[in-house]
Amino acid sequence: MVAPRVLFVVNDPVAPPALLGDVFTDLGYDTAIFEVVPADAADTPGLTVEFPDPLAYEVIVPLGARWAAYDEALPWIADEMTMIRDADAAGVGVLGVCFGGQVAARAHGGTVARSSEPEIGWCPVDTDAPDLVPGGPWFQWHFDRFSAPAGSTVLARNDRATQAFTIGHTLGLQFHPELDGPLLRAWLANDGAEAAALGIDADALADQTARLQSDADRRLHALVRGFLARVARQPCPS
Repeated sequence: MVAPRVLFVVNDPVAPPALLGDVFTDLGYDTAIFEVVPADAADTPGLTVEFPDPLAYEVIVPLGARWAAYDEALPWIADEMTMIRDADAAGVGVLGVCFGGQVAARAHGGTVARSSEPEIGWCPVDTDAPDLVPGGPWFQWHFDRFSAPAGSTVLARNDRATQAFTIGHTLGLQFHPELDGPLLRAWLANDGAEAAALGIDADALADQTARLQSDADRRLHALVRGFLARVARQPCPS
């Protein structure tokens, strides 16, 4: 039996699949990675990018990025939106994470704008569909937020942003379910000044992450299984 395939779209070199890669592997998926902006171009990200054919995969997962999903200096964002629309129309599941969720929202006619209040850290999320997007604290690191596209279903929210929506075969998330300790350390090393400017203590955030990680892992597995079964309608082999 041929294993189903998932493509992780790594928009930013400091935003890898992390725990999401582990979960899809645990579920029997062959994983592939496509780098949009490589590490040596992070300071000059206005590249021309040729995206892979999403129809070669059962699921694509556009991940986070430090840039704004409405930045017109990044021509590849429009191409990524086209890839997402093509995938969804062909029945390929799309799981957009933070920046990836914002790009997915735009791809389907939603908007992205600066948030009145950024979110960095573990934040409460209320859900209407706990078997698909479990509630509870999820990790956030964003200064922008999406509006859900017309015709979509908003599944989760908090007092600062819409946190999850579905449309077609797409699930868009504002939070970062993939975060683990090593990824947090990488983000603090890369963008710790942003957190410090908001009065966030890096050591306290790392301690909180260690305490919450086990339960977050459990909820992440439930989220991916729910996404595969109910949104992507793709196989969950194990």
